[in-house]
Order: sequence, then C-alpha cells, then structure tokens
Amino acid sequence: MSALRISGGRIHDPANGVDGEVRDLCVEHGRVVADVGPEARQIDARGMVVLPGGVDIHAHIAGPKVTAARKLSPDDRRDDPLERTELLRSGTGGLVPSTFATGYRYSLLGYTTVVEAAAPPLAARHVLSELSDTPMIDKAFLLLMGNNQVIFELIREGDPQRLRDAIGWWLAATGGYGVKLVNPGGVELWRQRNAAVESIDDDVKGFGVTPRQVLEAIGGAVHELGLPHPVHIHANNLGLPGNADTTLATMRTLAGVETHFAHIQFHSYGGQPGGQPRSRAAEILDHLHAHPEVTVDVGQVMFGEAMTMTADGGLSARLRDLTSGKWINHDTEVETGCGIVPYTYAESSYVHSLQWGIGLELFLLAKNPWQVMLSTDHPNGGSFLSYPKLIRLLMDHSFREDQLGRANQRAIRRTALLDGLDREYTLNEIAIITRAAPARRLGLTHKGHLGVGADADVTIYNDLADREEMFATPRYVLKGGELVVEDGELRQVEDGVLLSARAPYDPEVEQVLEPLFGDRYTVAFQHYPVHDPALREPARIVEAGR
Repeated sequence: MSALRISGGRIHDPANGVDGEVRDLCVEHGRVVADVGPEARQIDARGMVVLPGGVDIHAHIAGPKVTAARKLSPDDRRDDPLERTELLRSGTGGLVPSTFATGYRYSLLGYTTVVEAAAPPLAARHVLSELSDTPMIDKAFLLLMGNNQVIFELIREGDPQRLRDAIGWWLAATGGYGVKLVNPGGVELWRQRNAAVESIDDDVKGFGVTPRQVLEAIGGAVHELGLPHPVHIHANNLGLPGNADTTLATMRTLAGVETHFAHIQFHSYGGQPGGQPRSRAAEILDHLHAHPEVTVDVGQVMFGEAMTMTADGGLSARLRDLTSGKWINHDTEVETGCGIVPYTYAESSYVHSLQWGIGLELFLLAKNPWQVMLSTDHPNGGSFLSYPKLIRLLMDHSFREDQLGRANQRAIRRTALLDGLDREYTLNEIAIITRAAPARRLGLTHKGHLGVGADADVTIYNDLADREEMFATPRYVLKGGELVVEDGELRQVEDGVLLSARAPYDPEVEQVLEPLFGDRYTVAFQHYPVHDPALREPARIVEAGR
C-alpha cells in the first residue's frame, strides 16, 4: 500500500477534536500517519470535506432472514440488476441487495464498516458465508441470546460466572462480535400464548425466568466481561402504543450498566394498547441525558418501501395482520424467532407519519449526539440508500419544513417538530452520528477517526449545498489506504475483514453446555462451532476489556 497525501481538505474528525480544520491528511500501509515523503501520491482535496469512513452500527445484511427476504421480493430484485464487469461481480439491488451489491453500494455511500445486528448462533456458518462474500466493507455480527433456552437454564441456575463463560464460548464458537437481545423472553412467551409481554416481570413458563432477569443476567455478564460493544437491546413490545413504559423500565433495570438500545424510535410510543400511538420521545431522551452509559440508534422511518425482518416473531405476526400480504415466520430451533413482512410507509398514514416524526424528534432534541446514532434499522425503516436524504433532513431546516408539509398533519401536530424546532446538524455532528460515535460504541479504536494510527478509511465529499446529493455521491473513498471510489465509480474491489470479539472463558463450561445441547438442539454439540478458516479469516480480533 503506497503512501498518499490528501492535501488541503477541510477535515471533520470529532473524535480528535477537529472541526473543519484545513490541512493535509497522510496515509501509508493502510493507516493514517503523521507525514509522508514528497514522492507520495496526492489527492487535491481543496474545497472538499474529509471525513472518516462511515460506520453503520445496526443493519441487516447477512444470514437466513436476509436470504429469506430476498426470496420474498423477486420483483424488487429483478427491477434492479447489477451487471457483471471486468471489476464487479453480478448481483441484484433493491431493498435487500445481494452480497456483492451490498458491499459495493455501502462503499459508494462512503461507508466502510457495517454491523449485522441479529444473527442466530446456530446460523453462524450462513452469516459468515454471506459476510465473507460481501466486499469493500469490514463487518461484524451480533449473536441473538435473549430467547435461547439453554441460556435460560443457565440464568435460572443463578451462577454469573458460568453465564459469562458460556457467552465467551459462544463468541469463540461463532466468530461473533457482541450480544443482541431481541424482545428478551418475549419471543418464547409469544410462542406460548400468542400475545405480547405485559410486564418485564412476566414469567416465561417452563423456564423459571422473566424478561427482567434475562436483561439483568446477560446485560451484567456482557458488562463484566468488558466486551468491546455493550449489550445491544431490542426491547420488549416494539411498535405497540404505550411501549415507552416498557422501554423506560428496561433502561432503569440496567441503570449503571453500559447498554446500547437499537432502533429506539420504535420503542418511544405513548398511548394505550390497541389505540393510536403518540410521541414520548422527550421522556426517552430525558433518561438518556441523565445516563451517559446508555446509547441508542434511532431506526428512522423513511417514507416508501421497506422490508421488515426481525427475530421478534410476534411483531411480524402483527405486521402481517396489518398488511394482509405475503410474509414468512420461522423459528431457529431453541434460539430465536424470525419474521419477514414487506411493508410500505405512507406519508398519508397517521401512524407512519408519527413514526417518521418521532425519529426526527429524537435526533433534533438530543443534547449529546454521541448518544444518538444514525440508522434506519436497514431495511426495516428504510434502505441504507436513504441515509443521504435523512442527513439532509437533519442539516437543512427548509427542506425538512417542506417534507413536514407532505406528512399527515394530525400526526405531526402530536410531535415537537412544529414548536420552533429549527435545529440544523453541523458537518461535525453528522460525522459524530455516522462515524465517530458508532465506532466508539463498538469499541473499534482504529475506526471512526483520522488520528495517527487509525485505519485509513476515508471519505472525501464535494462541499455541496444540497446535502443529500453531497452524501449520496462521495468524490473519493479510501478503504485501508486504497482508492476504491472515485467520482461515483468503483475503481478497486477490496475484501474487507471480519471483526470478532474474544473473551476469556473456562473450557470446562463445555461440560455444562454439552448435555443441555443434547436435551434441546438437533445439532450435535461437537458440530456446532465454526472452525472453517475460509469463513473466519481474514479477521481482526478485539479482546474483551480493551
């Protein structure tokens, strides 16, 4: 990797306190360096904006649910083919792009690191196969543990060390990066009674645990292990009116514990069950502001087509009832549920406009952008390709006012968006919510910044007044110091690496897990771990406690 000087650009590197400083940026051997020699290649970035490569903390890009969603949307894929060239592999786009298209299109947006946010451990081979097939980006995946029946058994036993050892074993067995809880305990309860959680103290019958105990045990274990990313929570009762009570109860249960709450927009609703929702974004933010150990990504709804896919099977059943269209619901043995429903968010809809408005409230009322990160829960709230439009909504008040006028006005009046909320995000704040904050929360010390030693993942934009056009078409993108995008075209294809976390564990925990596997799984214990180096390399291992 040859040396390169990016000269004269306006650098936004909030992790290092740099806010629009005009200076050179030097890279060599895949990293940012203090300086390079006069023989180095040069990119003239005068008048341009230089940011670290984008980091998506929460998306769905690989695994059995993604594959099933592709099968459920043949027309969407047929209408967006990706032709093979001398450089690029063929594929399909749409809401759920194929592996190659996913990597290419993230790179064309200036994103260089993406996290698959919900993977059943049993499906790790599938997830790893698709991630290894996804070029251009570094990638990681989070393991679903909130409804695993074997883990329920360990929680009921009440031995925190044994649970920590089990989590360490699962990470080692799969190559996963962190722990995800989806509707903890609630998916199993829905299987039993076809109903949502009434309280996080509901008994998960047959297992002797409650959602609160699952949250406390696993959240505490991840915290004690010091994993690079804290427990990543999709709270109970997603999408239901009144669920802000559940969200706040969950946050209070884990007060003092480092936590990250996913797609918080879907968990910020007032109202009564069975009625119409209203916004309680301000209350959620009040708790957030008082608890710096908590972070969230928003899960912004964007009007238009979406594909809902979730481990929360009960949620998908409710969405199926709303759409009366095609859907898939499929459990993964004793580990998790799964549901997929094509969906459309309409500007004319009260509920959809309220969801859209609540997302914007969360962004615009947030006092600390380091706690509130950009996501659409791709593709649940909208495609990652809508990120440039979302950025424009945050940066351009007049554009936002125009879009507000198109939405359902009864819903918008029930938000704070008409109360003189004229905030416009700065470029530095955009760099925080799309780069610096996600990288920091993931514990990726070489990502999300441009200090000496950082990965040379760099995005350079023309400084356009139309922020949507600006962020949709980077002028240059560097991945590991190599120029991969220029003027909206891919110039070089890189593989990227798998990011995995490793925590110490006592190997004797296998003697505890093996009989539990024998009681519940159809897969033999010795066949469960993924040992194939073709799936797990190249990898960067992030040790717990760092």
